[in-house]
Amino acid sequence: MCALKLISLIMALNEDVFVKQLKALILVVATLFMTQAYADLDAHSAKILDRIKPIGEVCTGAECGGLAVVAGEPRTGEEVYAGACTACHSVGILGAPKTGDKAAWDARLAKGMDATWQNALNGINSMPPRGNCATCSDDEILNAIKYMSGR
Repeated sequence: MCALKLISLIMALNEDVFVKQLKALILVVATLFMTQAYADLDAHSAKILDRIKPIGEVCTGAECGGLAVVAGEPRTGEEVYAGACTACHSVGILGAPKTGDKAAWDARLAKGMDATWQNALNGINSMPPRGNCATCSDDEILNAIKYMSGR
C-alpha cells in the first residue's frame, strides 16, 4: 500500500511537471505565432506605404539643383522690357503704348509717373497686373515704364 501511495505521488508530481511543460510549450508556440503575425503586419504596412507614397516631391532652391534666389539690384528697364514687356509694347497690342512713342506715353504720364506706375502694378484696361511679370519687383516695373517712355 505504501508503494501504491508512492507511485500515485510520483504520478501526481509528474502530472504537475507535465502540465507546466505543456503550458510552457503552448506559450512558446503562441509567442512564435504572434511574432510572425507582427512581422507580416509590418511587411504589409510597408507595402501600403510604398503604394500610397507621393509621386514626386517639390524642392526649390540651390540645394535641389535649382536657381538660388539672391536679392540684388533691380533689373534695368531695358532688361525688364526685353523679358516681359516687348510682346505688347513693341507693336502696341490692344492699345498698349509703343516703346518710344512720346505722344502715347505723354497721354499716360499726364496723370503723373506715380499714377502710371500704380496702373502698371494693378493692371489697367487690357494690361494685366504687372504686365504678367510675376518676378518683377515694384522698382523693376517703374524702371520698365521709364525705359519705354524715354524718361
